[in-house]
This record gives sequence, C-alpha cells and structure tokens, in this order.
Amino acid sequence: MEGPRQGQHRSPHHGSSVEFSDYREYTRGDPPNLIDWAVYARSDRYVIRRYQEETSLRAFILLDTSESMNYREGGIYTKFEYACYLAASFMYILIGQGDSAGLMLFNEDVYKVFQPAGSLEGLRPLLLGLEEAQASGRSNVEAALHKVAAQIKSRSLVIVISDLLCEPAQTLRGIRHLHHDGHEVTIMHVLDPGEIRFNFAGLVELRELETGQRLVLQADEVREAYAAEVRRFIETLRKGCMDCLADYYLVPTRKPVEEALHMRVTRA
Repeated sequence: MEGPRQGQHRSPHHGSSVEFSDYREYTRGDPPNLIDWAVYARSDRYVIRRYQEETSLRAFILLDTSESMNYREGGIYTKFEYACYLAASFMYILIGQGDSAGLMLFNEDVYKVFQPAGSLEGLRPLLLGLEEAQASGRSNVEAALHKVAAQIKSRSLVIVISDLLCEPAQTLRGIRHLHHDGHEVTIMHVLDPGEIRFNFAGLVELRELETGQRLVLQADEVREAYAAEVRRFIETLRKGCMDCLADYYLVPTRKPVEEALHMRVTRA
C-alpha cells in the first residue's frame, strides 16, 4: 500500500523499519554503513540489508444519498440509515488503526466532500456531516464515480456504499475508471430484503421514490420474473467487480452492521 504517512501497511518501497525484508548486492554509491559485515565475514560478499517500509493508507467513503436510499420494507433501518452506520464505522476503524478517511456524499453529483482525517478529533466533522445528510434527489452512480476518479489524485482505497439502482453497465464503467487510476475499490451493495424478495401479493400499486412514477400490477404474475431479474442484476455486478479486481459485498439491511463490517475487515 502506498500512503503519505507512516502506518501499519506494507509499502511497495523499502526504507527504515525494524522488519527485515531481504538482501541486495552492494553497488557503488550506496552508503558503506548499510553493508552487512557479518554476511561479508561469512561469504566475502558485500550485501545490504533491506527493510520493509510501513505506510498508512488513505480511504474515501462514497455514500449514496439519493431518494431511493429512503426505502424500508423488510429491514430494521432504511437503506440510508444503514449506509450511514456503515460509513461511520468504516471511518472509525480506519482512523483507529492509524489510517486516514474522507467522506463524499453523492446523488446525481458529488455535492459534499470532507477531506481525509487522520485523528478522532478530525473525524468529528465527518460524523456531523453524516448526521446532517438527508436522502433526496435522483442518483447517477456512474457520473459520481467518474467525478471521484478525477478528484482523487493519489492511489487510495475507495469504499462505495449504495443500492446501485441503475443499469449495472453504467456502474461498472465508473468502477473500471477508479481501478484504471490505481485505486482499490470496495462495493458495499446495500439492499432492503423486500427488494431482493418480492413479498407483495394481489393487486398492488408501486411508486418509484426518485421519479414518483406509479405502476399498478398483479404481484403474483411478476414474482418469478422479478426474482430472475434481481439475480441477474446482482450477478452482473458481482462478476463485473471481479473482472476489474474490485471487492463486492451484497449487504441486506437485515444483516447486523457489525457482520457487514466483518466481511470487509477480515478481507483486509
């Protein structure tokens, strides 16, 4: 991991550290005090000890605040409330282990950016920003990811928390942009259990939260087709993330937040 500060993650570079990495041959211009004289006494070779440099990482939490995140049918929280708990927890964990974390709020656009904080004191404005945030407006995940890729100049961990309710191909274009720029991407796909499993019966009227459009239908006639489409939607996202080395996690809002965190933390 590359980072601007000393930390606990292995760096691709070598420098001063207490953890031995390997040896390399001494070359003209290297400081003589770096020569391992014990190795020279045994092998008559001039070699230099190299140590693994440790560094911190910088992370950005991208939180979807579009109107669709207000949905709650089968979970304890709305998707937005659940996503806020996830975002706050990730930032607390990252800062607690010596890294830095920033926060970006988006719907149709990235409209609020909190620069990375590296201390619990610096975390306070980010948590206050979460408390003040409200889910409203339409979403444009692809446009938001492209904008984030343009704004983040150094390699970072990018954690996207969203219901991703748009065409998977659009979302994946944004993820590929982040991956192309060298960022490590994690997708926390937050869905209400009522969106995964169609629990309605009989004649129902559905309203789309972001556009207000309404649809009257016989729930029993579309249940199987709906289930097949949800499976296609999730698998397309999962496979697309795998293809560009992004981590994908489906997170129903019925799952305890600590379990959702544990999936990603143990992966790290």
